[in-house]
Amino acid sequence: MKISEINARAWAMPLTSPIYPRGPYRFVNREFLVISYRTDPALLEAVVPEPLRAAPGAIVKMEFIRMPDSTGFGDYTESGQVIPVTFEGKPGSYAHNMFLNDDAPIAGGREIWGFPKKLANPSLAVDKDVLVGTLDYGEVRVAIGTMGYKHRAFDETKALAAVSGANYLIKIIPHVDCTPRVCELVRYHCKDVTIKGAWEGPAALQLFEHALAPVARLPVLEVVGAVHILTDLTLGLGEVVHDYLAGRATPTRG
Repeated sequence: MKISEINARAWAMPLTSPIYPRGPYRFVNREFLVISYRTDPALLEAVVPEPLRAAPGAIVKMEFIRMPDSTGFGDYTESGQVIPVTFEGKPGSYAHNMFLNDDAPIAGGREIWGFPKKLANPSLAVDKDVLVGTLDYGEVRVAIGTMGYKHRAFDETKALAAVSGANYLIKIIPHVDCTPRVCELVRYHCKDVTIKGAWEGPAALQLFEHALAPVARLPVLEVVGAVHILTDLTLGLGEVVHDYLAGRATPTRG
């Protein structure tokens, strides 16, 4: 294969059979269970990267998300922790931990946007009158969240704002010598959002210590609310809002 062909074809790895197609990526019947809880503010401050600032209240959102129909990525489930933050005085959310059960969106999410994705076994399903989200890392349970199923309608205007707000990620790509090649703060939005249903209700959340799935390092002090949202949306591509390596001298190699 000639260099000109490589330059023309190179999109993602492997070169001749990329693991995911080019975006945009449309999600149909994407279902969220989001349980908001209060945690230790000192622990929260320790993991929110500057120039982001943790929003007042020391709130963390534990998410369980079913994605049965997504272009290029297929059918999968995801779970993770999202932290309300501000950037330049404006509100947003920072993705702290993410776990899912499908190779293509793990690779695409990490390589394109910088989503902090790891392979795991999350689930979201209805058990009689309860919506249940679980997260297993291998065979070890690390999180379980429950919410009364569709107890009360949730304001769809608030649901739309929650789904379509600004989201922030740290994109890190190492160089071949394991020094950082890319270290950027990335912002993205979900677009063309249609809210197909939104509910709230009583909820509970348990997090369990695990060496490689450290969700319990932001412990649950108090559950403050939970929402269940069904939506269609397009995952927007990102923009770099801060380059952590800008101005840093390139190391000399002998």
